[in-house]
Amino acid sequence: MSGRPEAAIPAAIPAALRGALAQAAAALRAGGVIAYPTETFYGLGALAAHAGAVARVAAAKGRPDGKPLPLLAASLAQVEAVAELSPEARRLAAAFWPGPLTLVLPARPGVHDAITGGGATVGVRLTSSPVAAALATLAQGALVATSANLAGAPPAASVAALDPALVARLDLVLDAGPAPGGLPSTVVALGDEGLILVRAGAIAFERVQAALAGG
Repeated sequence: MSGRPEAAIPAAIPAALRGALAQAAAALRAGGVIAYPTETFYGLGALAAHAGAVARVAAAKGRPDGKPLPLLAASLAQVEAVAELSPEARRLAAAFWPGPLTLVLPARPGVHDAITGGGATVGVRLTSSPVAAALATLAQGALVATSANLAGAPPAASVAALDPALVARLDLVLDAGPAPGGLPSTVVALGDEGLILVRAGAIAFERVQAALAGG
């Protein structure tokens, strides 16, 4: 990225946070693992393109081997770098992105097994969080976006709610105040059998079905 990294940060983000965002993005580009706010909860982040960092996310969380890691992107180009978008997927993206709808899509070659769980698909969404979007833009790629909690524990909507044992395993925590909380992203898969609800969440499945049928 040419020029000052802060130039990619939207003007709506407070000046006091801009330096911390640039620092967090630098940590990601260097292979670090961080906690950062999303449009739902705080997430554990690593650059999807950095295999070692992705493996560290799973280890920090205590996530079982073979369980996929969802991704978050700042732009459609970042999504298309890790996943293939069918016409149906593009219809849902146009209806609900940016926002808390994770689409399970065919993974591009080179997406690490720790992300796909050894399968052929990847879950990704275009984030509506200005902070998370700025972070992915500055880091120059899609980010792992699994919730920032130890496996089996509830998700954290603030830095104060992060488990100290988890924080000790991270390189940096980006504190941008409370995340909205609420429900996690809705996860749907588009396959040969049609639209499948993988996880209920912030967007009602009926709305997703209607958007797909109405296209």
